[in-house]
Amino acid sequence: MDWTISWWAWVLLGLALALLELTTPGGFYFIFFGIAAVCVGALSWAGLISETWLQFMVFSILAIVASLLFRRPLMQRFGPKAPEIPVDTLVGETAMALDDIEIDGFGKVELRGSAWNARNSGGQKVMRGQRCTVDRVDGLLLWVKG
Repeated sequence: MDWTISWWAWVLLGLALALLELTTPGGFYFIFFGIAAVCVGALSWAGLISETWLQFMVFSILAIVASLLFRRPLMQRFGPKAPEIPVDTLVGETAMALDDIEIDGFGKVELRGSAWNARNSGGQKVMRGQRCTVDRVDGLLLWVKG
């Protein structure tokens, strides 16, 4: 059975995909398929492509190439922005030593009501109950100095 897709069906599909893009939260996926469908509809209307398999091939190639070329720049321009200022940092905060911590040794400190694993990065021993400053954060390990 030989069936064909009319040019207006491609245009309607393209408009439906563009409307679908408007209902999704800024992912820039459907718009490229919509543009490709409208392009295939225009090419079919102009009589440049009439074979159904060729229409599907041109649609697929246009959609994939447009996605690869234009999605990243569109996301950088219009996508969600990462905060430029760190939301929270522990460096420079004052902690309380829960253990005696030797130079380059490990122990526990209390910071903001929670116990943390800590490593003494200073040049002197940190005594239990002594206040110390967070020098850097490495995962869940705080580097402190007295």
